[in-house]
Amino acid sequence: MTYRVSVIGAGIGAQHMAGFAEVPEHFQVASICDLNLDRARPLAEEHGCALTDDFAGVLADPDIDIVDICLPPHLHFGACVDALRAGKKVICEKPLVTSLEKADELAKVVKETGGFLSPVFQYRFGIGAAQLHALFDAGLAGRCYAGTLETHWDRPASYYDIDWRGTWAGESGGALLGHAIHIHDLLPAFLGPVARVFADVATRVNEIEVEDCAALSLRMDSGALITSSVTLGCAENISRMRLMFEGFTVESDHAPYSLAAGPWRFVARAPTTQAQIDAVLAEVGVVRTGYAGMFTALADALGGRGGCEVSLEDGRRSLEFVTACYHSARTGRSVDLPLGADHPLYASWVP
Repeated sequence: MTYRVSVIGAGIGAQHMAGFAEVPEHFQVASICDLNLDRARPLAEEHGCALTDDFAGVLADPDIDIVDICLPPHLHFGACVDALRAGKKVICEKPLVTSLEKADELAKVVKETGGFLSPVFQYRFGIGAAQLHALFDAGLAGRCYAGTLETHWDRPASYYDIDWRGTWAGESGGALLGHAIHIHDLLPAFLGPVARVFADVATRVNEIEVEDCAALSLRMDSGALITSSVTLGCAENISRMRLMFEGFTVESDHAPYSLAAGPWRFVARAPTTQAQIDAVLAEVGVVRTGYAGMFTALADALGGRGGCEVSLEDGRRSLEFVTACYHSARTGRSVDLPLGADHPLYASWVP
């Protein structure tokens, strides 16, 4: 089946449209909706789709199957709810919503409407991630002992010329919510749940309201110890993950926006041999990367062949982690997860 999509927002929506174009057997972008028609018009012309500034009209269109929300974070919740109540399947950019309370309210709407909602975490998809999963399946990983994450990006003052960026009202958070959220999502995807986090955050690079640097110490449910370093003041744009397993050490590609796009580096640890590792990696075929990979997994789920798609639960888990980080940073104490409705920042982490 080919699903007809309307992309809502021509900013990051441009990358979504490129991803959909890679999988035409599953998706056709029927329209792009943006209040700034001049910004959206080149995309509509490039992809041969309709152009509109009428979101209500998109929701009323019976030919639209999926609404892809690519709006600023503070608009996600309302747009998702409206789309679900209109009977549309929903894709929504990160962060899914701006509190755990809203995430749980959104889950109720999905249940009430019998709807479908998938958050966006495209880092999960690519050859590097496929290689790691293949080694898991081959039984060569064993326990994870420890690891490091780096989100070292460059965001000059001009990045914040868009008025909603760098503000609590517009973004609802800083580097933890808008930048490092992707690499942090890889942890539960590969290692299972986070059990505890200690966080320190600071605003050191630009004159903005929200944090642009962070240092995190994590303990996973499995016992693995992970550190995460985050800054928007690096001279380059680098994302990097290193995980030390019983059977090997893995280092990701360093591409900031497509961490899994290139092959990852795997070094065997005795008694596992490099020959065993290389034999498994040689069997990993061509896989789709980033948005195209994520959309393919989504099409599989909609067709009843799910298991690899990004779920609503994944979106909530990412927000739970962010909530714990902000609470830790403000109290100076470590925070245990999971978090429920009794948590002090359940309704909002915004100061």
